[in-house]
Amino acid sequence: MSFAVGKFSQAICDRCGFAYPYLQLQKEWNGLEVCPECYEPKHPQLEPPYSSADAEAIENPRPKKPQAVVVVAGDPNDTFFNSNGMQPSTISRPLLSLTRVGNVTIEIS
Repeated sequence: MSFAVGKFSQAICDRCGFAYPYLQLQKEWNGLEVCPECYEPKHPQLEPPYSSADAEAIENPRPKKPQAVVVVAGDPNDTFFNSNGMQPSTISRPLLSLTRVGNVTIEIS
């Protein structure tokens, strides 16, 4: 279906009620056909800014896996590292330790 161009027709402004050439009327954001004097653009506050939803989880999580803990027990020697400030030093006294743990597996190599 085709419509006439309307270059010689008149139309009534929906806001002020005066007659204007049909092609001068502009459609507002609220659907009214108004003349150029009555035309008001949509105020920016009427369109709230887009805000996306907060992220809830990581896409491919890589949680830390429990690993075996290696504990050196015994009398430290020259290869045992300890520092005295910025200078490495050896420990001259024997290592005395007291620990309570649930289950201990001892592996001698």
